[in-house]
Amino acid sequence: MGTWAVDSFGNDDACDWTYELEKVSDLSPVEEALNAVLNSGEEGVEASEATEAIAAIEVIARLQGNWGKRSAYSERLDNWVETNKILPSTALVQKAHLAIDLILDENSELNELWQETEDYEAWLASVSELKNRVNL
Repeated sequence: MGTWAVDSFGNDDACDWTYELEKVSDLSPVEEALNAVLNSGEEGVEASEATEAIAAIEVIARLQGNWGKRSAYSERLDNWVETNKILPSTALVQKAHLAIDLILDENSELNELWQETEDYEAWLASVSELKNRVNL
């Protein structure tokens, strides 16, 4: 797991995903990332899908005006949000909440990986804080 922090952009997958977002001016990469989690099935959510979905959910929160931690790692996403003033649909916001629930599920690979670290509680708090920033 190429991870250096518990926040949404403290990993390689989330940072790499922001390059995909930069290529478009709509929310299609956000929806794709959420759908990957929502369609994960009985096998559970893969870690890379979960970290990309968390970055996608950051887009939704920021578009709603609920900015989280800004850093060099979130800069591409932050610039995209400032340039593309799109109001996320209610359906997309609902998908974001469902995706977070699956990411925090016991069948989630990312959740399992974080459980093996001393930073598990901090990661849980970070994901919960993100969920609270996404208004239904």
